[in-house]
Amino acid sequence: MSIRPRKALIIGAGIAGPVAGILLRRAGIEAQIFEAWPYSKGIGGGLQIAPNGMQVMDELGLAREVIGRGSIADSFDFYSQGGQKLGSINRDMERRFGQPAVNICRATLNEILIDKAWCSCVSLYFEKRLIKIEDRGDQPIIAYFADGTTAEGDFLIGADGVHSVARRQVVPDGPKPFNTGLIGFGGFVPRTVLAGRAIGQRVETTFGQSGFFGYGLCSSDADDGVMWWSTQPAHGMDAAMFRAQDQATLKQHLRDFHRGWHDPIPAIIEAAENIVVTDTLDVSTLPTWSRKRSLLIGDAAHATSPHAGQGASLALEDALRLGRLMAEGQELSATFQNFEAERRPRAEKIVAIARRNGNSKREFSATGAFIRDQMLKWLLPLSSKGMDFMYAYDARAA
Repeated sequence: MSIRPRKALIIGAGIAGPVAGILLRRAGIEAQIFEAWPYSKGIGGGLQIAPNGMQVMDELGLAREVIGRGSIADSFDFYSQGGQKLGSINRDMERRFGQPAVNICRATLNEILIDKAWCSCVSLYFEKRLIKIEDRGDQPIIAYFADGTTAEGDFLIGADGVHSVARRQVVPDGPKPFNTGLIGFGGFVPRTVLAGRAIGQRVETTFGQSGFFGYGLCSSDADDGVMWWSTQPAHGMDAAMFRAQDQATLKQHLRDFHRGWHDPIPAIIEAAENIVVTDTLDVSTLPTWSRKRSLLIGDAAHATSPHAGQGASLALEDALRLGRLMAEGQELSATFQNFEAERRPRAEKIVAIARRNGNSKREFSATGAFIRDQMLKWLLPLSSKGMDFMYAYDARAA
């Protein structure tokens, strides 16, 4: 019988990395996490953890804390640029799927996961930017970092996101992240901006003739702000070019782009500060998720654009399934192969849905936008049923 590997090197302390570390520790495996960035609180925008991701949080004993520090999303409501309601999806999630969907600040989620990892005796190291992996079968696997240090282990998990360095080591000539042609703007505004508009625990989203706008609560604290985001065609600009502009210029760009959109979108833009700009990236399908003793999980393996709201939840699912498979004590290569065989079909199906959803946020003629809006009234109920498979999946029972 093979001896279960004793020590894992995990690259990335975002979502998949800390959860993988926690669950590997439960399986009796030492885990060390290496994060390229300094440890910092209060950075980043908001995200949603869908019911399938919340099942993983429940397995970790964190579901109540996430709900308590986030905001349950009772529904997604869709509007036209002029304010006509087109429909709602994702209602009554907790009753249907056992857990609610929860909006939460990315920084808050990261803090929760990092604290849980520390309490689980996972070692975390920050400002450790991976540059190379050396894997000689008769020696420990070695991770080399930009500061000149190294780490040795029995296997390595690449959980370092869409710009994964580990991916370049696992698939040296593999696909690289590419721009989808959409730019994301976002941030937070005070709740007083929505005074007189009782959105409750709904996420309100608007399809424009060009682009998309959304907003909703992501905290149960009345002093915390409202998250908002705007998705727009790039028009030859990338995020770096926008980030080079000052905040006043960015705000004017948003005013111009969303001029004439329904309330409270203009008020949200006027109140916006610390506007964050990001490219909307995707990565083509990888030929493999593992090489020798290295395995990719989360966005490093199957990066998805944000248009299905599943990036965080897929990463959580990956980490849980990996932990469960490692606990079975099979030979490492068999574990990696089983992990990929199980996870790839589901991940690639959801990635394809996200790509399709992104197409509805591009530019239309006035007539085209009108036709799209009328079609959405009919399609939203059908698409909602078509997404039930995402939310009903429970990685604990898979």
